[in-house]
Amino acid sequence: MNQYQTILQQYWGYDDFRGIQREIIESICAGHDTLGLMPTGGGKSITFQVPALAQKGICIVITPLIALMKDQVDNLLRRGIKAAAIYSGLTHEEIIITLENCIFGDVKLLYVSPERLSSELFQTKLRHMKVSFITVDEAHCISQWGYDFRPSYLEIANIRKLLPGVPVLALTATATPQVVEDIQAKLTNSSGLSGKPREPVFNVFKMSFERKNLVYVVRQANDKREQLIHILSSIPGTAIVYARSRLRTKEYADLLTKAGISATFYHAGLDTSVKDERQQAWQESRIRVMVATNAFGMGIDKPDVRLVIHIDCPDSIEAYFQEAGRAGRDGKRSYAVLLYNNGDKRKLEKRVVDTFPEKDYIRQVYEHLAFFYQIGVGSGYNHTFEFNIDKFCHAFHHFPIVVDSALKILSRAGYIEYTEEQDNQARLMFTVSRGELYKLENTTPNEEKVITSLLRNYGGLFTDYHYIDEDFIASQTSLQPQQLYQTLISLSQRHILHFIPQKKTPYIRYTQRREDKEFLQFSPAVYEERLSQFRQRIAAVIAYATDDHICRSRQLLQYFGETDSHDCGLCDVCLSHRKEGLVSEPRMNTAMEKILQLLSDGKPHPITDLRDIQLPTDELDAALSYLLQEEYILQEDGYLSKQSV
Repeated sequence: MNQYQTILQQYWGYDDFRGIQREIIESICAGHDTLGLMPTGGGKSITFQVPALAQKGICIVITPLIALMKDQVDNLLRRGIKAAAIYSGLTHEEIIITLENCIFGDVKLLYVSPERLSSELFQTKLRHMKVSFITVDEAHCISQWGYDFRPSYLEIANIRKLLPGVPVLALTATATPQVVEDIQAKLTNSSGLSGKPREPVFNVFKMSFERKNLVYVVRQANDKREQLIHILSSIPGTAIVYARSRLRTKEYADLLTKAGISATFYHAGLDTSVKDERQQAWQESRIRVMVATNAFGMGIDKPDVRLVIHIDCPDSIEAYFQEAGRAGRDGKRSYAVLLYNNGDKRKLEKRVVDTFPEKDYIRQVYEHLAFFYQIGVGSGYNHTFEFNIDKFCHAFHHFPIVVDSALKILSRAGYIEYTEEQDNQARLMFTVSRGELYKLENTTPNEEKVITSLLRNYGGLFTDYHYIDEDFIASQTSLQPQQLYQTLISLSQRHILHFIPQKKTPYIRYTQRREDKEFLQFSPAVYEERLSQFRQRIAAVIAYATDDHICRSRQLLQYFGETDSHDCGLCDVCLSHRKEGLVSEPRMNTAMEKILQLLSDGKPHPITDLRDIQLPTDELDAALSYLLQEEYILQEDGYLSKQSV
């Protein structure tokens, strides 16, 4: 047993690695830049956590998912592994302490967001750390051709310059061949051990993206509400339903609740405490169905999701594949269903126009923005403003969706920086002196708990505002988040402290002096090339939803460059082919009757019992696939049984 296997067994209890985990670990430990392409649920975290423990120094993990950071750090600490994370919820003092611990070798894995990389404090402290390697999670975000491009990821190339010779491990679950090439190019803008520019070549390891236990289905649905209830009533188990708008999440959750199906909704606009509460209820299976926008799911590892339904089409195959892939992580049969009708094609094509408005319209939005903030030509550089999109649209008769797209294009072109709904953490300051605080009378027990917690955990609250972590204080005081909020409001109303609640606010920052709108330029890389790519993505989604000739799994795999895939035998396309061929024949009906007769006693039977049925294997396989797909029978842990629903 080698060193890596020993670590795996000691900390995770697994006897051996699976898939391409071992190859990735050996490559990064040998000092090679490495790219791992692994499907959702493929065990990405093991590929950087094991080598982090096997080497001297600290592994820097760059990920955009704060929920994932917290979850993985908690899991590592429970295993006795020293890990930490830096995110927006920490105070300045907490960040400094964490970074100092990393310098003195007390941390093996440090999780940071890509936005943190440009911080002068972070870069200063990083120079003093002994870094073993850098892990870039969700690496497709660094590619302008990736479906979820984030400019902050480009800062990774600059970080590499501060750490010459330190290898990088890039990981992603969704990347086309073009994106794979671009990831390597973007991550090699630094010097190697010799000081010469690195060759843009990584050791690339790829698992097949095939999910044999996941059945992909496209269902033509003129009445999506009726179909949604029918599917959820037919297939038991935990489910996620994805909708495109916040309003629709609530509408569909209410619909399901009225139909007697346990459901709630989730989107980015909800308060953090509400999101956490609903997520936990779903995670613990107290709520069966989560109806959500794409804000839900990243970093969530619930293995027993049996069903993911999309009632609206995503903008890309990448997004669909990742969201659908949250079903069946335990390896058991699960379903990914896309509800589609003719109206969806029109909606998808309209998204192209909404996402890439005409250049003259973008120039008009830029000019109206200047009027909105009273910024003259030649001024405004580096000025930052809160942005109320509803107020702006009302003032200048615009539609929010198109304004949002225009601002993103202006941001990519370098004229502004547009930050969507940035989480402004709650902050407060005591308005009485420390002496007056101790003389207070008529304080409630909850108020006393909160005051004590604030004084113990935060310094300088009598002289300036400080950001606070409401979840942490709630945990320390054993209060529910809503109780804590009401207590802080009460203390603020009594003028004991001034509490500024958390709020989500978009921001606009002028990165250049205001130009006359006629001089605005949008390069092909900012506009035409991205427009062309977006059209291709939309066309790929429409093709997937309307192609009834090629196996759904094969369509998805071919999109990601896997050309030697085979029919899954279970999707709606494969089943329709079987119905056209074998199913209509008496032999197929006979095979189904024999299987149902075997299971007629109502008891589970080992799947090997099918050998006792004296019929050709291909007929039995076809009959079994059809019965499983149509939910006449169930398969679990190698046993077959009749469906009781």
